[in-house]
Amino acid sequence: MNRRSFNTLAASAGIAGSLGLAAKGSLCGAETATTDIKAVLELFTSQGCSSCPAADALFERFAMRTDMVALTMPVDYWDYLGWKDTLASHKFTKRQREYARLRGDGQIYTPQLVVNGSAHTNGADSAAIDALVSKVTSARPGWTGVKIVSEKGQLHISAGGTPQRVDGGKLDVTVWTAAVSKRVDVMVKRGENAGKTLSYFNVVRDVTALGMWNGEPTTMRLPREALAQKGGEDACAVLLQAGMAGPIYGAAMLRTL
Repeated sequence: MNRRSFNTLAASAGIAGSLGLAAKGSLCGAETATTDIKAVLELFTSQGCSSCPAADALFERFAMRTDMVALTMPVDYWDYLGWKDTLASHKFTKRQREYARLRGDGQIYTPQLVVNGSAHTNGADSAAIDALVSKVTSARPGWTGVKIVSEKGQLHISAGGTPQRVDGGKLDVTVWTAAVSKRVDVMVKRGENAGKTLSYFNVVRDVTALGMWNGEPTTMRLPREALAQKGGEDACAVLLQAGMAGPIYGAAMLRTL
């Protein structure tokens, strides 16, 4: 089932207010995120889509890679088929729609995989995903390093500098944090996947805007507990992204929250 369906990510109140400068110097005994990230993969999927389980299973391979930030974004537009997706958020539906609007192709379907906020392919096609990642990452101007350090209940997030925006204009980039559950198993009782237990990897539970990044080296912090709102969150990711669903300039993932 590769269906056309029907933009933005909403910032959560309170977390943005915790933005501030982190203390300088090393953070002893802290958990530190991988910093050599080359790509961000977002899988738009649904428990109500019969074509999605193959993509969800394949996505485990990408979720395990330390050179990528691979995030599952469950959407809600197939809920009318008889099963309400237990992980879906309308935020992710709006995010997928905004990607399609900005690309100008209007293609919104499941399973859809978006790479670095700029290109998409079938999330169940391993060869196509590998080819797209290679193509997108071979020409990515403006990519910068991002680091997350967790210590004493605080997340310290730092971003390096970059010389220009992807299109050469003025930088206007949002710093997003994503609360993540590394694995969630769901027994689907109705709909196209009725009777199946489906496994999801790096499931995004919520996304929050921390503030803006203008291309200059920046350091921010927020309480770690701010990411644990729905229960089961055990990892987090940070994305530097133009607007609400534009090109991505850098990312990191803390795999132990």
